Amino acid sequence: MSFDIYKQATETDGETKNSPQIRVVFMGTPDFAATVLEALLKERYNVVAVYTKQDKAVGRKQEIVSSPVKQLAIKHSVLVEQPETFDAVAENKLRSYKPDIIIVAAYGKILSKSVLDMPGFGCINIHASLLPRWRGASPVQNALLASDTETGVTLMLMDEGIDTGPVLAKRSTPILKNDTFPDLLGRLAILGSDLLLEQLPLWIARAVEPMTQSEASATLCQLIDRSDGKISWNNSGESIWDQYRALFPWPGIFTFWKIREGEFMRLKLTAVSLDEEGSQQDKRPFGKVFEKNGDIFVATSTSPIRIERIQPSGKADMSIRDFLNGHTEFVGGTLQ
Repeated sequence: MSFDIYKQATETDGETKNSPQIRVVFMGTPDFAATVLEALLKERYNVVAVYTKQDKAVGRKQEIVSSPVKQLAIKHSVLVEQPETFDAVAENKLRSYKPDIIIVAAYGKILSKSVLDMPGFGCINIHASLLPRWRGASPVQNALLASDTETGVTLMLMDEGIDTGPVLAKRSTPILKNDTFPDLLGRLAILGSDLLLEQLPLWIARAVEPMTQSEASATLCQLIDRSDGKISWNNSGESIWDQYRALFPWPGIFTFWKIREGEFMRLKLTAVSLDEEGSQQDKRPFGKVFEKNGDIFVATSTSPIRIERIQPSGKADMSIRDFLNGHTEFVGGTLQ
């Protein structure tokens, strides 16, 4: 599409003068992606189809739930596709939509070279980190686990690698000391949407020069697993606090309390905070539970962790005071 055609397309309708009337296929799954899709639809981009992961069973009742992206697409009467894999049938279906560009945000599936080569303006990915730092599927959690003080979003022209394609634009934001994963992810979704709406017309107008990523500066995400939530109380309070922030609400952080010889209770700490004014001057053993000024703390190698809410295995989440009503011996115990 030439710049003249771009101008003609965008000036024919006053309501959509900032939105090139290209055929957009959007691919994404979680809330982060839904925020981006909503921004495109609000700006009246011509989203001809939405691709998202298949519905899944969740919770104890295993109820079938659609992704946030699918729910939003249905609300706006946009066609939804949910192929399990991009086989020949799925690729032919995608080709039938005649996409000029494919926009990807946390889709959760690998795209083949034939799909990447399909649209004339390529496949643009919105990644929740400042590439090449934190390539992979869990950049926000990894930034928090690493105690990063800054992160951001990157618009990238996709290639066959994992987040290795040329960069179109970046935008940064500080990581606040009390940011949890949902807080930061929500802010990055808005930041990414704004950056996309700003840069997309420029990309269509051929006014953006892609920049090659530095391989020397690249870092890879570790995959997040339930076992990553296990607390090591000999770590610093600051690192445990970062672990909580990164893994809230899933998989969460957990520990074990020795009830009696050979018997342990698994405890998920659903709300904690860092006692930055505390210290280990009295040399309490790591993991020791103690009370101070009416609050319940656990000793670490540095600042103690304050427990505010707790969830015993098989039980409901409760305040620490409610837990103590049935387990007075908890204070003075040692967590492992």
